[in-house]
Amino acid sequence: MGSALRLIIVTLALFGASVSFAQDLRSPILTIDSDRFYRASDFGKRVLREIAAQTDALAEDNRLIEETLEAEELALTEQRADLPPEDFRALADAFDARVQSIREQREAENRAIANQLEENRDRFLNAAAPVLEAIMREAGAAVVLERRSVFISANAIDITDTAVERMNETLGDGVQTPD
Repeated sequence: MGSALRLIIVTLALFGASVSFAQDLRSPILTIDSDRFYRASDFGKRVLREIAAQTDALAEDNRLIEETLEAEELALTEQRADLPPEDFRALADAFDARVQSIREQREAENRAIANQLEENRDRFLNAAAPVLEAIMREAGAAVVLERRSVFISANAIDITDTAVERMNETLGDGVQTPD
């Protein structure tokens, strides 16, 4: 890239960084950091806190189950010398089946948490569409691009902070209050 083009890009970026959305940004292209948009919103913060609490509880439960299974396995191993092989095999098979069942249950609980996270993100993005469309109209934009997909841009076309503020006003943390 030529030095003149670099100078123009740097100048535009510096100028753009000083322009705020409140100063009636007019641009046909806007950018957004969708991950930050979600994580910085009140809704995203609440969901991520809830998911973290569920994940922590599941991890603690897994640790307790693991301790119990280790103790059972040790007791089973100690019985091996005193039991006929077919009796020991029956106990070992039952233990293995129980462990497999617990593993499947834990995997299902992990999938349920992941699904909950995805469903909440989808709910957020569906609620965000009218907010982002309004920002686009105000800016005279035709498109909002994912910031990570853009090689270089002026910071002035990034609407992430504005979008977070408006989503917080519109959706809040997403918890419905009884009427």
